[in-house]
Amino acid sequence: MTALFDRYEDASAAVTKLEAAGVPHSDISIVSNNEGDRHAGLIGRGTDDHRETKDSAETGAGTGATLGTVAGGAVGLLTGLGLLAIPGVGPVVAAGWLVTTLTGAGIGAATGGLIGGLTGAGVNEADAHTYSEGVRRGGTLITVRTDEMRAATVMNILEEHGSVDVDERAQTWRSEGWTAPTVAESGPTGSTSGVGLSPAGAVEGRTRVRSYSELT
Repeated sequence: MTALFDRYEDASAAVTKLEAAGVPHSDISIVSNNEGDRHAGLIGRGTDDHRETKDSAETGAGTGATLGTVAGGAVGLLTGLGLLAIPGVGPVVAAGWLVTTLTGAGIGAATGGLIGGLTGAGVNEADAHTYSEGVRRGGTLITVRTDEMRAATVMNILEEHGSVDVDERAQTWRSEGWTAPTVAESGPTGSTSGVGLSPAGAVEGRTRVRSYSELT
């Protein structure tokens, strides 16, 4: 499951509720734009390392690493939030399984970019472009690996906390001059908890969450 949020606060609330619903930390990931160091208060790390990673993202060097954890003693995915530089997106804060994909199994270099990391995990390429653009423009992306038993619950949580309609958002960006592959349109070909899916990840009856049967 994937969902894009305009506000980090809404996305983090969704993560907290997903965990409370029994979704393991290891199956949730969050990536949030950190332009202007907006999330500085969430990260506990050395000033020099922070500056180096932030500068590399802003200059397009494309290197970075998870640096420390969220300040405080709370338990959950968000305690592992760290700073990362992603080519084409810029500085982000991120935590979860997708971070390992982005950093090449933890070596500290975001070599594939967010689009590569998402498509490598099973996300439709056109959707990956939209999500990457959404994060670049200030948004927060949540990705969740789940089974059919929890699928409807996960989708409900992501929607009720304010995830955006990615098709509508992409259309708006295109009208403003953004160019990227168009999400494929097709009828439902499968189901997750009784909800039809399209190859592009669209879920029948839902416009603010995507589901991919091969998300890994």
